Amino acid sequence: MLLLQPYGALAADPNANSNSAPTLKGKRIGISVAGTEHYWDLKAYQGQIDEVKRLGGTPIPMDAGREDSRQVEQLQALTGQMPDAIIEQLGSAALLEPYLKKIREAGIPLFTVDTASPSSINVTTSDNFYIGEQLALKLANDLRGEGKIMVFNGFYNTPVDAIRYEMLRAVLRWYPKITIIEPELHEVIPNTVENARQQVARLLEKYPKGTVQAIWAAWDGPQVGATQAVDAAHRSEIRTYGVDGSPEAVALVKDAHSSAAAVVAQQPYLIGKTAVDNVARYLAGDRTIPPATYVPSILVSKENAAQAQKMLGQDKAK
Repeated sequence: MLLLQPYGALAADPNANSNSAPTLKGKRIGISVAGTEHYWDLKAYQGQIDEVKRLGGTPIPMDAGREDSRQVEQLQALTGQMPDAIIEQLGSAALLEPYLKKIREAGIPLFTVDTASPSSINVTTSDNFYIGEQLALKLANDLRGEGKIMVFNGFYNTPVDAIRYEMLRAVLRWYPKITIIEPELHEVIPNTVENARQQVARLLEKYPKGTVQAIWAAWDGPQVGATQAVDAAHRSEIRTYGVDGSPEAVALVKDAHSSAAAVVAQQPYLIGKTAVDNVARYLAGDRTIPPATYVPSILVSKENAAQAQKMLGQDKAK
């Protein structure tokens, strides 16, 4: 059975319910993204660009290439251009906040994607509290409440990753026989998959069979690398868990011979599109836009992976 978030039916079609958004004709919308090398980041970014164009507006897209200083410079440049609105996606929340505040002080409506900010009128995201809880509960049940797990925790300064990690910790408080192996692992960007594969491969030599039961990651880049290492070592007693639902991760979960046990799949393109729809409604005078808009996600497991691929539009992915 598919486990859906309690905010509405899963809409795999990125154009679902899109006709209700007002026009953006004559509007210029700045779009700032931390980087686009990861599937989720790229799809959410593309969803914003496509929807601005579809609604008749002009996107001003800027990709920082995962360089914090570059994103700061791009936000400053966007602010100087005085667009009708700016959408900011991901990045280091603490570092960016002073510049997000300046956007609002300049009188530019600010919206965010996966970035919690007091300066943002609205953040469009998944419910990461629910995601973190559901993934942690899946892990705890698969382990039958007992075991040792490796955890990737390299991007705690990114709010969505921090939330998922804190929810893992909250759930594990009630499963005292499940313990996290210290020190925790830190993923990197770029070369996330290969770096994670190498880290886990080395640790599997240190921890013999029976000493590790699972590997958890706040997103699925490190999960894919960890899965590759586990499968190559023929350590079938270890399960891997992650978040985002890239086609590669979902395919690994679907594979009966893979150690990938579950991934929470988000709908990044729809998240990006929805953020733009919120901007359009706000610029049209709608002041009922909530502080947060949650787009449904799905917990993908071995049991439902084939169905999930179809619902996510990944069944034809190569």
